[in-house]
Amino acid sequence: MRVARRTFLASTMATVAAPVVLRVAFADAPQFVLKMHHAFSAVSSAHDKFLAPWARQVEAQSGGRIRIDIFPSMQLGGAPADLFDQARYGAADFTWASPRRTPGRFPRTEAFELPFVPSRRALVSSKALDDYVRANAADEFRDVHPICFSCSDRGVLHANRPVRTIDDIEGLRLHVETRYAAAALRALKAVPVPMPSAQLPLALQQRVVDGGLDPWDLVPALKLNDLLRNHTEFADVSLSSTTYLLAMNKATYDKLPRDLKAVIDANSGAAAAGMAGAMWDVQAAAVAESVAERADPVITLQPEAVARWRKTTDSAVESWLKDMKERKVDGAKLIAGIRTLLAKYAGEPEPQPAQTARPAEPAQQGEAPRSAEPKVEAKPEAAAPPKVETPPQSPAPPAAKLAPAAKPAATVAAPSAPTPQPAPTPAPAVLPAPTAVPAPVPATASAAPAPPPAPAPPAVVVPSPPPPSPPPAAAAAPPAAATLPVRLPPPKTLDIPL
Repeated sequence: MRVARRTFLASTMATVAAPVVLRVAFADAPQFVLKMHHAFSAVSSAHDKFLAPWARQVEAQSGGRIRIDIFPSMQLGGAPADLFDQARYGAADFTWASPRRTPGRFPRTEAFELPFVPSRRALVSSKALDDYVRANAADEFRDVHPICFSCSDRGVLHANRPVRTIDDIEGLRLHVETRYAAAALRALKAVPVPMPSAQLPLALQQRVVDGGLDPWDLVPALKLNDLLRNHTEFADVSLSSTTYLLAMNKATYDKLPRDLKAVIDANSGAAAAGMAGAMWDVQAAAVAESVAERADPVITLQPEAVARWRKTTDSAVESWLKDMKERKVDGAKLIAGIRTLLAKYAGEPEPQPAQTARPAEPAQQGEAPRSAEPKVEAKPEAAAPPKVETPPQSPAPPAAKLAPAAKPAATVAAPSAPTPQPAPTPAPAVLPAPTAVPAPVPATASAAPAPPPAPAPPAVVVPSPPPPSPPPAAAAAPPAAATLPVRLPPPKTLDIPL
């Protein structure tokens, strides 16, 4: 009876305490768990430097009431062209979509993909695009809640041969990402080849294309710098660009309480567009720097040279203006507004890479070779040359021999006959001092006999005097390795051939 009473009391207390535990657990759990979907990989700059930091920032400002789970590489299914509709219909709460994947669906937004319309800097173009769309093309995105718009970094001509003039690009088969980039290349008498970017490396290896009109950020992702060693870009403006949109499902936004809507709004518009544009610019600068460190030619055409390119590609702009006229839209006025917005943001400071992220990127791409080089010089070369250069100061006899050693004919003749006689006198004086360095001498001695034909006549002169100096000179002649470890002069003379 006592046991039954205890059991009853314990179960009653557990029942009473259960709601309290559930309330505490519920209070710690996020109030809204949202999904973000995009086509970039989890190691891309778009994911690592923009989308993930943006999501963490929203979570922190919401006090943990919002949690955003990110699904890169189309993990929720579908194709990259479906991302806008996934945000529209609620398959995902956020999507990072590209309007260029559905040509003609967002015609006014495509103005930023026209040749030589966007700025060379993604930060400037992104802020201008965000203002432009909200003022002139908001109805194109009325089915979603737009967070921000962004332009990729400048389009660069990556080719298998240098491109400095319009004549150099003629006939080249180049990969393109937008329809107006294709129109521009056709005007330049090149052959545009639209294809998914992931297929570009194989197309280059099979010589289906000769290069591509692509942004810098695509180079390390597809390892294009191993396949294309010539790069041409344009000052101030970009031959092509790609537009992006961070879209939110309208129903998801509407169900948020007012204070959480304020958090989303605070991280939308120009603030988010600037964050995305800075990400593109930092990535482009890092890739361009790594390409330059490899000594690959990077040609930048100045405004005077770009004038002819701009005039030649005007037909692509005329095609867009004609399309706008058919839709009863004043395209010329829109382009004039774009140029005003670009001038407005032209003074934006250049974005600087984060202190923590900057060393990591070069360490994997460009800095690793540089950090390895100093170590190589410090160990193999610095170990030998410094010791080689310092000894010549003390012994005068080697210096006297160095002068004739500059003339290869005299030095080669000297070791042949008079090696045993003149050498014995200086040899005993030199031998007692360097007895402590036997280890490096065998390596140098083995190297000395190999190069006597041309580059190392001085090295031949050095081995000759030491062998006769010790008494067992006759025995030392057959085993050169036995006599050489005793002498120090070889390291000193090694400096001469170096």
